[in-house]
Amino acid sequence: MIEIGKEAPVFRAKAYFPESKEIKEVDLGSYRGKWVILTFYPGDFTFVCATDLEALTESYADFEKNNAVVFGVSTDSVFSHKAWTETSPRVKKSPIPLIEDFTKSLTSNYGFLNAETGAARRGLVIIDPEGKLQYYAVFNDGLGKDVEHIKTALLGLKYIHDTPAKDGHICAIPANWKPGKQALDIDVVNDIGKL
Repeated sequence: MIEIGKEAPVFRAKAYFPESKEIKEVDLGSYRGKWVILTFYPGDFTFVCATDLEALTESYADFEKNNAVVFGVSTDSVFSHKAWTETSPRVKKSPIPLIEDFTKSLTSNYGFLNAETGAARRGLVIIDPEGKLQYYAVFNDGLGKDVEHIKTALLGLKYIHDTPAKDGHICAIPANWKPGKQALDIDVVNDIGKL
């Protein structure tokens, strides 16, 4: 079982990079120093999955600007990924590399494997620059991803990561927080019952 704040399962896997039209190996360890977003989806050539990649593509520059890399992950092969990026009107616009998990080990290690179908469940993880898991979400396969929420979660996690709390305090992001709004500087003894 993976846990928030613990090291994310490391992996090496083949991925199809649509911008360069190449198959290359992705080594999670080589992305230390960056935020890594892994978007898991049930399969290539499916409908909601294409909308996820399209929406993530529309915000791709924002992720890059915030030192984040985005990868798609499914249990399909890199050859299926290549064919999908070449034929889907939504996916062919995407620069997001698609990771192959034909053996289902990556999907299983992250807790996204659907034992009934053998496909990945729809979900997402965010890994911090030190390689620790900071966000984990899995949900109904028919529900597309809310990319604005993902961006806000990334920026909130970055704020917490980059804003060390004073001794006896914690830095926290309140509900419905948006970038530019105040975060919470909580005195863990004196602020009990005040919020």
